[in-house]
Amino acid sequence: MPIQITSTAFEEGTTIPVKYTCDGEDISPPLAWSGVPEGTQSLVLISDDPDAPVGTWVHWVLFDLPADTNSLPEGVQGMGTDGNNSWRRPGYGGPCPPSGTHRYFFKLYALDSRLDLKEGASKEDVEEAMQGHILAQAQLMGKYGR
Repeated sequence: MPIQITSTAFEEGTTIPVKYTCDGEDISPPLAWSGVPEGTQSLVLISDDPDAPVGTWVHWVLFDLPADTNSLPEGVQGMGTDGNNSWRRPGYGGPCPPSGTHRYFFKLYALDSRLDLKEGASKEDVEEAMQGHILAQAQLMGKYGR
């Protein structure tokens, strides 16, 4: 069975509730997953918006999550290591489109190693370090518009 990622806050392709955006509490949504393959040593979560007018906008980079983690609670803190988002700060930054409806992808990667990068690593640093170590991946897409 392949790895799957879900949220109790929204389903694939549906609207992300305001609570999880810059127009609300701006906290991370609850996420859960299953099907992490054997041999997984760590997990990575990257959330981004490819529809941003300046190019893909990174909302969240979280890496070195323990392999036995199967969910993240709403507003999670203190799990894994936070990379920097496009606001140049660690942690989650919710959907905040300047106009129109954008797509937001929550991508989960199962790795055969830990990345051991420093807090504040960029999405590019994390993606480069993951090369050759991805055992499985899954994604969940939600939409938000103004």
